[in-house]
Amino acid sequence: MKLAEAKHAFVTGGASGIGLGIANALAEAGLNVTIADINEEAIEQVVKTRANQFRGVKLDTRDRDNWKRAKEEAEKVFGPVDVLINNAGIAPHGKPLADTSFESFDTLMNVNLIGPANGAMTFAADMRDRGKGHIVNTSSSVGLSAFGGGVGVYSMTKFGVAAMSYALRQDLAPHGVGVSVLCPGIVATNLHANTVKIGGESNDDPSSKPKPTVTADEIGQMVISAIENDEAVIVTDKGFWQVVEYGIAPVRAACELREKA
Repeated sequence: MKLAEAKHAFVTGGASGIGLGIANALAEAGLNVTIADINEEAIEQVVKTRANQFRGVKLDTRDRDNWKRAKEEAEKVFGPVDVLINNAGIAPHGKPLADTSFESFDTLMNVNLIGPANGAMTFAADMRDRGKGHIVNTSSSVGLSAFGGGVGVYSMTKFGVAAMSYALRQDLAPHGVGVSVLCPGIVATNLHANTVKIGGESNDDPSSKPKPTVTADEIGQMVISAIENDEAVIVTDKGFWQVVEYGIAPVRAACELREKA
């Protein structure tokens, strides 16, 4: 999709971190942007920075009625949504699946997987019927290859987002609507603070985390390029294929074994 033809973007988790980086990039590309976030104070602060282009709406992505209201409010001001950025999410809690409480499991699933699905189901039909639009769903590097300790449930949600994106891309491509899945690596954001804010568990130990390899603003520019070029997958870090290949190797081995049988 050529962004010169787009007028309105809707960005969840748009008041901070990767969401804000993408929102700023879209605004610089000339779009009006609805900043959807659960943090009203953060929304107010961000909207002040681009008063003519940004409009805020409080949104809990788990709440389907909330999605309907947010869509109606946004489109009354800026018109139909051309670009949906399904970015809102929470951090992994650092626990193996065997030690995860059902409550924590449900929170991660509802925010990281059901939330983006709610967004896609709210906007996709309109985009399809208009023959125009692009959806970007934020997954993760661990949504392509499960690695590292304590991210089992988180990885499940992010694999789900990737699967949803691939399926949605096939569904919408014949109608002129693009879909990309964003798979960022380590980025400096306030993800853990937001996780705690909605009642999720957080393993916020800075000493245990790798250093960020890319900024939110840089990711914003990657997303712009991906929309323009209809890229199916957006990977933010160099050298990541080695990690993905490690995860795919058992599948290849299984397929080769079956061919020999």
